[in-house]
Amino acid sequence: MTAVLMGGGGAARAHGAVADPCDRERLKARNVSASIDFDYHDRIYAQVTSNLTVSVSADQWPPALFLASSERSDEYQTVMRCLLRDDHDQARNREWRYREPRVTVRGDVVTVDYEATAWIEQNRGFHLGPWIIGVDAAGTEWTVRLVPPRALDHSKWGQVEVKLNGLDAHDIAPKVASADSDRLVWIDPPKPIRVQVFLDPPWQRSFNVGERWGSLGWAGVASWWVFTWALIVLAVHHAAREEPSPLSGPRGRSVLARVVVLWVALSAAVAVALHLAMTYPAMLRTSWSSVVTIALGLVLVLVAQPWCHIGPFPAARQPGADRSPGGEGGERRQVCVVTVTASITALFCLLLVVGLRSSRAGTPQLVGYALLSLATLWLWLAAMAAWAWRFAREGELVPRSWNAAWGRAPARCTAVAGSLLAVAVVALFASNWWTRERQWRRAYWLVDPSGTERAQARLRFMREFAYIGLAWVYAYAWLLAGIALVALLHLRVKARRARSDDVQRGISLGPAGVDLFLTVVIFALTVGLRQVEFAGSNALFGLWILMMIASLHALVAVGRRASVLGRTGEQFCTRRLGSRRRRNQLLAKAHEFRNLHHQIYSLDRGRGEGGMKREELEAKLDGLHQWLFDGWGKGHPPAQISVLDAALSWGPGQDWWDNARHAARLAFCFGLPASAALVWMAYLRDAHIRMSTFQSPNGLMEIAAKFGAWQVAWAGAGLVLGALWRLLPGRRSPVRALSLTAAYAIPICVGALIAQITDTELGYVFLHVALMLLVLTLTSIWMDMATFSEERKFWPSSVGLLLSVYQMRGLSTQIAYLAAQLAVVVGVWRSLAGGDSRPK
Repeated sequence: MTAVLMGGGGAARAHGAVADPCDRERLKARNVSASIDFDYHDRIYAQVTSNLTVSVSADQWPPALFLASSERSDEYQTVMRCLLRDDHDQARNREWRYREPRVTVRGDVVTVDYEATAWIEQNRGFHLGPWIIGVDAAGTEWTVRLVPPRALDHSKWGQVEVKLNGLDAHDIAPKVASADSDRLVWIDPPKPIRVQVFLDPPWQRSFNVGERWGSLGWAGVASWWVFTWALIVLAVHHAAREEPSPLSGPRGRSVLARVVVLWVALSAAVAVALHLAMTYPAMLRTSWSSVVTIALGLVLVLVAQPWCHIGPFPAARQPGADRSPGGEGGERRQVCVVTVTASITALFCLLLVVGLRSSRAGTPQLVGYALLSLATLWLWLAAMAAWAWRFAREGELVPRSWNAAWGRAPARCTAVAGSLLAVAVVALFASNWWTRERQWRRAYWLVDPSGTERAQARLRFMREFAYIGLAWVYAYAWLLAGIALVALLHLRVKARRARSDDVQRGISLGPAGVDLFLTVVIFALTVGLRQVEFAGSNALFGLWILMMIASLHALVAVGRRASVLGRTGEQFCTRRLGSRRRRNQLLAKAHEFRNLHHQIYSLDRGRGEGGMKREELEAKLDGLHQWLFDGWGKGHPPAQISVLDAALSWGPGQDWWDNARHAARLAFCFGLPASAALVWMAYLRDAHIRMSTFQSPNGLMEIAAKFGAWQVAWAGAGLVLGALWRLLPGRRSPVRALSLTAAYAIPICVGALIAQITDTELGYVFLHVALMLLVLTLTSIWMDMATFSEERKFWPSSVGLLLSVYQMRGLSTQIAYLAAQLAVVVGVWRSLAGGDSRPK
């Protein structure tokens, strides 16, 4: 290859220098073919793929040999620009190349295979390879024109093909050699090459083209937030309206309620301000928009008042607990540290704004805008952290050691938190810069050899990064809503415990009234469809959250009648589960029940022990059933419910909140591999997906954020599973997991119907459902083991306890059930992993 290049270089020198670097007079390609393929089924936007193949003789055009050199060399770039671009070509932001043009050399013939992809998502025309795609304002008519570079004017053209795949075509020019519903073909078309076709797309692909589709998406996101804010305010209003006991800390609940309502109002104002700033940037000059953004960030930090904490009244406080670890002096230090830190950051930002107004374009201005964006984004992240800390602290979710450290050394805590936020901001900036550089290289490929346009794009990025980062961070503000609702629910549980005796606490089967509403809203916010787009748009987000709430309420209504404890009634729960002593007695009876069943199982296989007959064992089982329903009253007790069913239905906790916390921790752990699998599938599956990820503005940070969001989803699902444990239908725990997953899947089924109508893909939602069922099933099995945790000392391992709880036959059923779920997950996984991986 080196010898060939040297020979080519000598030939080029022999011919001498020419004015035209492409030497177009001598460039006569032996064969040129072009094709364009429209793929519009099962997609959000129609995908268009162009392929151009050019074969050139190095003897006739010696520069062709430079195509075999490095792709980064100047010679390669110049020669490739001659073949594939014109002098007046601009940046191609909408053209994607999943590989560099493939170059093959056979003898003196050099062949270039150039493939590019784009999506029709805007009602504006664009270049794709040698083609120009035109879209009218309504998106109802597309135009396809073949306009090859000038360097190929004297080339010999072979076949030109337009793959319609069922699209309606009209006004075709010139006359085709062959045509059907799938493709149009021209053989050796007349020169100059000007192939043109008009296409009529189906309504599903024309409807989502242009500003109308984007406006619907904004409206859908806005409706989601409006419904979320309304649900939060409604829940807070009902929670604060109830009269708590003097021991339950009413001030803490009322203060938290006011703080949450204040956050809702501020977040709504911030959302409107961000939308206006990003949609209508001409409303304010860059400097004034920066000032407004900085002021809003400072206000959010100070209004959050992370130094405030209204704890319970002294009567409800545990003996020896201090009201505040640092006392009044500690709170003053906290106010001073937070205020000074936020004010210094805001002042630094304002000084940068003033300095940048008078600075000249160049490296100093680039650095100044970078510092301004970093400091502004840090201030807003600090505001979100302050609100999260305030919610968690008022809701008594913060560990005591953290509270004590914050009271003793607020400056040190602020420094640590600020450093972590700074690392996050720098990581977000570095991720954006790296992905933007890759995006710029793609868009300006072959059309900006001097790098001037890319330098201007970098400056625009520096100016806009703060808003880009803010929009991305604000998209995860729903986490604050989740923290606030969990904190409020926790305070209500503590209030109920403080004013109830042991018997009253024992008969609480699950959340009711406001507690149930809070639980359902937590499920909708954390587990719902926040991370899933149906039918290709965010337009229906508001509908999904309402459907999720309705489906879960319907599940609870069914469970109150069909669950084990719901069928037995309140008197039964009071008699058998009303106190800790009675619950321990029930667990002992359940242990005896399992032993009797094991003896019957052994006796049936000729391994009887103790000399007892089957009739005697059955009589003891009947005695356990009679004991369980002793004092039942009128009618016959349900024969299918055993002491083991009653014990497993109660769960391992003393009340439903204990079950909720335990299940949340289990689901969080079981969800780790599921989150990793979903993130890998969505962002890292293959080269095409990775290229799309690494060229999206927040691609790298989105991987970490989605992983965290899925972990929150698993924990939220586990929390709701545990909270509703005693209300969900089913005698065995995996059935409870199945019923909760069904409530999660109902909106997805509606989305599948809409996707079928609109001819769009569903993405990975069925994999989400399969993994949700698997995680909740594993959580439910471990919840059953935790119910009999007192027996762990009798078994050498947890597997032995599991065998004892489910018996051999029951365990084999559970294993088969889990194996079936794994088979479904693997099947869906292989189907998705083996399909078309290009972004849709």
